[in-house]
Amino acid sequence: MDFTNKTPEEVLKSAFGYDSFRLLQKDIISNVLAGKDTLAIMPTGGGKSLCYQIPALIFEGLTVVVSPLISLMQDQVSSLNAAGINAVFLNSTVEWEDYKDSMNSIRRGETKIVYVAPETLVTPKINDLLHDSRVTVSCITIDEAHCVSEWGHDFRPDYLEISSLRSQFKSAVFLALTATATRSVREDIIKNLKLKNPAVLVSSFDRPNIFLDVRQKNRNALDQVVDCIRRHWDESGIIYCFSKRQVDELTEKLDRLGYSVLNYHAGLTDEVRADHQTKFIRDQVQIMVATLAFGMGIDKPNVRFVIHYDMPKSLEQYYQEIGRAGRDGLASEALLLYSAGDIHKIRYFFEEASDKARCETLLQGMISYATGRTCRRKLLLSYFGEDFTGKNQVGTTRHCCDLCEMGPIPEIDMTIPCQKLMSCIIRTNSRFGAAYVIEVLLGSRSKRILDNGHNMLSTWGIGRELDKNQWHELVNLLIEKNFITKYGDYNILLLTNDGLAALKNRDKIMLPFNMPKGSENSTDLHAESAFSPKSRASVGSAGGLMFPKPEKQKSKWSQAGNEQKASFVLHKKEVDFGDDEEAKRIQSDLKKWRKRKAEELNVPPYIIFGDKTMNDIALKKPRTTDELYDVNGLGEKKVEKFGKEILKIVGEE
Repeated sequence: MDFTNKTPEEVLKSAFGYDSFRLLQKDIISNVLAGKDTLAIMPTGGGKSLCYQIPALIFEGLTVVVSPLISLMQDQVSSLNAAGINAVFLNSTVEWEDYKDSMNSIRRGETKIVYVAPETLVTPKINDLLHDSRVTVSCITIDEAHCVSEWGHDFRPDYLEISSLRSQFKSAVFLALTATATRSVREDIIKNLKLKNPAVLVSSFDRPNIFLDVRQKNRNALDQVVDCIRRHWDESGIIYCFSKRQVDELTEKLDRLGYSVLNYHAGLTDEVRADHQTKFIRDQVQIMVATLAFGMGIDKPNVRFVIHYDMPKSLEQYYQEIGRAGRDGLASEALLLYSAGDIHKIRYFFEEASDKARCETLLQGMISYATGRTCRRKLLLSYFGEDFTGKNQVGTTRHCCDLCEMGPIPEIDMTIPCQKLMSCIIRTNSRFGAAYVIEVLLGSRSKRILDNGHNMLSTWGIGRELDKNQWHELVNLLIEKNFITKYGDYNILLLTNDGLAALKNRDKIMLPFNMPKGSENSTDLHAESAFSPKSRASVGSAGGLMFPKPEKQKSKWSQAGNEQKASFVLHKKEVDFGDDEEAKRIQSDLKKWRKRKAEELNVPPYIIFGDKTMNDIALKKPRTTDELYDVNGLGEKKVEKFGKEILKIVGEE
């Protein structure tokens, strides 16, 4: 198909099947087509790829896309080819004969888009290709552009070589794209890529379809993981762990419970990792347990939940990873489990960092988000310099985060526990962090405490009415109230002037904290902690297995079924067809057909079309080819290729 004389809107509709642009897509595309260097920051799932794909189809010459991940290249090329667009990728996985064919296609002007890795870009083969007299480079797109910044969370030295192209292709327009970039990272991108007076377009960082949930990790965190999986029965999800060992252990536990699950980390062979990734992308396995090496660049739109089994090291990393949920815009969930132990593990690796202070700053942002008492979305967006608009609905049934869903927590009298905590800080000479002070309050006989003689203090063992997590919660509340503060690299606790005054005057201290039943400070108001797993547990329908394993005994969670009542309303997994039984039948039949067709063509099911398109077909029930063009996500090529089969499914009685 020739799009060189088409408008962006015409290309959007005929090639990709969409009626309108979203976010900043139109503005970015207009800048690129006008030949103006552009830096665009858009959330994951915000449609960054269309910002270079549409100009690429309109430009006379070649668009070069620099991407750090082979998986992204393969995914994007498959999607473009399915839409009838000639695109190729050139990397180490391509056989030499295919490599030569692709390069010849570029020389003949048949290929509009080529994807390369940053390290491939500077090889003699690619250099000769791009400087061939028959090749005109119209646009150079740098995806995941934050990788060029040492201030970013995923710096890659190979990206620094890209700047050399600016002087080599002076007439080409440069487009830098990323989902996560603070102000300092944006400045780094412009400088390191040598962008010429670029337009800087920053979209909203908000992903309103993702429910943000944060919970303190239980001793048996597996329960919390399983609860989330059960809320997303028969749906895809990713679970991120801190280490390879944790990945393997959690994968084994979930597998023994009968869940459809595989692992992914650097300790596996390339072949095994590739196999596991392919099975996940093609919906042959439901859950991927992985280190953070997994997921970046994978355009799988139907990931419905992302679980962080451990706290990430920064909000940039966290935001990037939760962005892999709900890329199609349908309601999804991000669950973060955290503990004090996670913070210690992250700090341990600071010893190897060249800028420990920077690492600590990033970690503090993550800690503030996890322990904050205000709207998670507001905290997350403010980190990236954006004010929350107040639209806090995910889909139609859920608030934007766990804190908004619970509503305000009533303040209760926490004077005695606060006095104990602040007194203990003073009696340990204000030389220790929260973990140590709490161990003293709980009566620990650890070697360090005995060596320091702190088992002889009057505050030793007087805090057993609260558990360790609750004491940490109280520390955070007193920090918010400005009664205590953290100091230095080791976050030593110190009383502020307000705290000293409150302790000296025996002031009454009211805090939004919920005491457990039976404690000396318990109240009738929300007596069970709103942050405890019991009060916040929520379960979906019975089961939770995408591919049941008959030979294995059902897990205790599966047997529990609907006996446990959800503590909050679950989001709608799919569009609500109400009493429209025909729509439900069409959706079910389309899903089965899509899976068979994907296996036949050896591509992921979403390459055929995504869930949004499937739901739109079921709702609109097209009866003619012309009516298929009104379906969201069906371009000319897909109507031509799959139209008859879709119409047959819709027309079946």
